[in-house]
Amino acid sequence: MSIRMFAGPVIASLALVATLAQAQAPSGPHAAVHALAQKEQQPLLDTLRDLVHIESGSKDLEGLDKIAALIASQLRQRGGTVEILRPTDIYRLDDTPEKVGPVVHATFQGQGTKKIMFIAHMDTVYLQGMLKDQPFRIDGDKAYGLGIGDDKQGVATIIHTVGMLQQLDFKDYGTLNVLINGDEEISSPGARGTITRIAADQDAVFSFEGGGATGALRLATSGIGAAYLTVDGKASHAGASPEKGVNALYELSHQLLQMKELSKPAQGLKLNWTVASAGTNRNVIPAQARAQADARALKVSDFDALDKQLQAKVQNKLLPDSKVQVKFEVRRPPLEATPVSRRVAEHGKQIYQEIGLPLSVVAEATGGGTDAAFAGLKTRGAVVEGMGLTSFGAHSNDAEYVLISTIVPRLYLATRMVMDLSSGALQ
Repeated sequence: MSIRMFAGPVIASLALVATLAQAQAPSGPHAAVHALAQKEQQPLLDTLRDLVHIESGSKDLEGLDKIAALIASQLRQRGGTVEILRPTDIYRLDDTPEKVGPVVHATFQGQGTKKIMFIAHMDTVYLQGMLKDQPFRIDGDKAYGLGIGDDKQGVATIIHTVGMLQQLDFKDYGTLNVLINGDEEISSPGARGTITRIAADQDAVFSFEGGGATGALRLATSGIGAAYLTVDGKASHAGASPEKGVNALYELSHQLLQMKELSKPAQGLKLNWTVASAGTNRNVIPAQARAQADARALKVSDFDALDKQLQAKVQNKLLPDSKVQVKFEVRRPPLEATPVSRRVAEHGKQIYQEIGLPLSVVAEATGGGTDAAFAGLKTRGAVVEGMGLTSFGAHSNDAEYVLISTIVPRLYLATRMVMDLSSGALQ
């Protein structure tokens, strides 16, 4: 056969290959986003290094002020109107310190109508002085450091996503709110009200906690509650005149047993009494007894019902002369998956497909709660958790790290989410 006879099929085959390649790779503005995400990887690592090297435990107010100033400066440089809030309306929990950390709030004004919110936290669980044993370092595809996964990677990812939008000169959103709080690890007593208030009228809220080992987006988280049971009785000599006393330990035992039925694991409601104390001496009828319980729920209404049931139960006493009180606190409400959250997360899977990667979405609650739940309390829009980098070893003393290879995909995802929501491509 002549070369001419091969020409038609060869040209057709090459054209097909080119078409398939174009379909599989980001094209047009998507290619620009992906290229920019690649360019931002090293700057993001530099930001992570700077964040990690500031110790910012939840009760380290000096460290929190320092890291808040750095974050505020970075967001201002990227065009935000920034304020550092000092919480005054503090929801007092059993372990809330007198003062809590600041909140960095940045607003980016666009030209469109959609309202989008990014949240993360700058505080960690670590005590001051531990940084020297866990400085920022890179080993292969892993970037290590104190608090790097929970949640300094989230702060850095937000900063550089905002920077990418600025470099792309993309302003089709209405407003982009960024909220970085300094008290998440102690249940956000100062920031919870602000998160709920700002989130209430947003079209979408993206929380940049780490994506965990699988990098999944999460639409539901467990609620975390705590119950505190207090019994006051009357002391007396346990050998000579026990009948003159009111045994607080007996009453506590009665209360704990009758509350056992309140736990309903089948529906995701768990109440487990975990800490108890009573008495002072072996030969003294105990005048006081205390107990604490951990509570978990999948629905906000379950916590409301549990509180009412606890209050009703303590009215039934074994010893009429004892005084029994129970306090229930919602440390973090549940986040429940909604239809709009599911649509937004499914669109995220399509965005990942553009760069040839899978993305899973978890719509059932697993593990503990996050600030995304406060955002979900009153909002009409989507709430998507887990927008941060793939991370491991949160709250550990020597093994916390993020995967560097997830930086580009997550920057691409976050930036494209904003673009598609703003343009109306995602309704």
